[in-house]
Amino acid sequence: MSDLLRHKGPIAWMANNPVAANLLMAICLLGGLAFFTTIKQEVFPDLSENVVSIRVAYPGAAPEEVEQGICRVTEEAIRSLDGVKEVTSTAGQGSGSIQAELMLDAEPMKVYQDIQKKVDRITTYPKDAEEPQVSLSVRRNEAIKLVIYGDIPESSLCELAETVRDRLLQSASITQIDLSGVRDREIHIEVSQANLRRYNITHREIAAAVASEAVELPGGGIKTRSGETLLRMKERRDYGTEFARVPVAASEDGTPVRLEDIGTVTDGFEDSDRFALYNGKPSVMLEIYRVGDQTPADISNTVYTMIPMLREQLPVGVQIDVLSDSTERFFQRADLLLRNGAMGLLLVIILLGIFLELRVAFWVMMGIPVSILGSMILMPAMDLTINMITMFAYLITLGIVVDDAIVVGENVYHYQQEGKLSPIDAAIKGTREVCSPVAFSILTNIVAFIPLMFLPGTMGKIMGMLPLVVITVFTVSWLESLYILPAHLSHVRQRTPHGVNAWIHNRQQILSLAFTRWVHEKYSPFLDRCLHHRYLVVAASLAL
Repeated sequence: MSDLLRHKGPIAWMANNPVAANLLMAICLLGGLAFFTTIKQEVFPDLSENVVSIRVAYPGAAPEEVEQGICRVTEEAIRSLDGVKEVTSTAGQGSGSIQAELMLDAEPMKVYQDIQKKVDRITTYPKDAEEPQVSLSVRRNEAIKLVIYGDIPESSLCELAETVRDRLLQSASITQIDLSGVRDREIHIEVSQANLRRYNITHREIAAAVASEAVELPGGGIKTRSGETLLRMKERRDYGTEFARVPVAASEDGTPVRLEDIGTVTDGFEDSDRFALYNGKPSVMLEIYRVGDQTPADISNTVYTMIPMLREQLPVGVQIDVLSDSTERFFQRADLLLRNGAMGLLLVIILLGIFLELRVAFWVMMGIPVSILGSMILMPAMDLTINMITMFAYLITLGIVVDDAIVVGENVYHYQQEGKLSPIDAAIKGTREVCSPVAFSILTNIVAFIPLMFLPGTMGKIMGMLPLVVITVFTVSWLESLYILPAHLSHVRQRTPHGVNAWIHNRQQILSLAFTRWVHEKYSPFLDRCLHHRYLVVAASLAL
């Protein structure tokens, strides 16, 4: 029987070849640590919402005019495109918004480009409509937010904020910063009635001249062997000094009369009741986003390193502070995961050490880091990152992942204590005896999380990460308990303890015998009565 146990099946082979088991464990531990340092880190995962948005401004137009001239024209142009599931539009005072929902299997960037081409070719928009703004909705992840505040004019505060933004963007760790809390810029043009009469021009003619100098027009496309190239004519001015040089009339001798000759052109802000205060002072926010493979930690460290230098360069009375740092939540979740993991390891080895040998408890406890780190090797293949969702999945598995190893370890220890089998034979027989229950236990846990993979929409994309991590951890734990753990337990041999070890062993035996006596004298009779009155027990359970 011993020869049969030693040579038949993968469990027996691993038990007789501890080098293979140690190598597999080392791959899980060292490989997991190596991948952990390279896996992309983010607070929340990047999610494309599969929606293309089109916004067209039509100043002064009523909602009915926007619906007829903007929304319906755009809907008809893009509705039949491949990958577009549904088109909805909203017509408001002075602007129209069109939302194109994409099919789940569509390639968002390709559909976005197709919609952009279709919209650029629309020539029936009203003459006064502005250029359409087409965008692919993507959830951006804010890493950190700064605030610049002080008792200085709004224009000066905005210039300082733009200067700080430019300084931050010089860092390789930061590529996207948005300003918020400021009014939209406007260019104010003032022309006196006397100058209008002098040059015989009207406000409408001046407005037309200004509009003609701030346009972008589609120029069609050129088809080549490599594809189609879209042409676009740009003649856009963005600052008052640029518009000041726009010719609006001609003098008697034919000399061009520029806007600055008959009026004043100044850069300003829109007339709005919106304003931002911080500590009771005017403020501007700088929202720094994580882009691509950038990590929240890198961005946060870069910003905190540069803040002292930026403060020195600000004028007296102006300050810069960190308003919010989303990386704090990331590190809090990571710290919670590490603390719970360490506590789990400690509790497992203490509780198992009370009833089993410490060496057995140690190898059972090692199932936790092997499973967690082993699963990280597979994360890049599943396109997963370390974020709040995946860390939550690891927190869920911490309390479950060691169950199968406990079952295997206890059964192997039971056969070793009997003394009828050698340690290797006890490890093989003990593992084989419970491999089916352990398999069904793991499969039950896996099946419980599978429905989360089929949730629709954005919620499905978020929650779909959770079962992928959980299933991977359970699978690695399953393999560890059936192949790695028996190989280690097969070399746990009975030794005569001495000194402190003898004292610990005696106390352990006292507790173990007391627990065994309680099982035989209290629990077993109670279980027999429950089985004898099974219908009453089931009814009581349902009542509870």
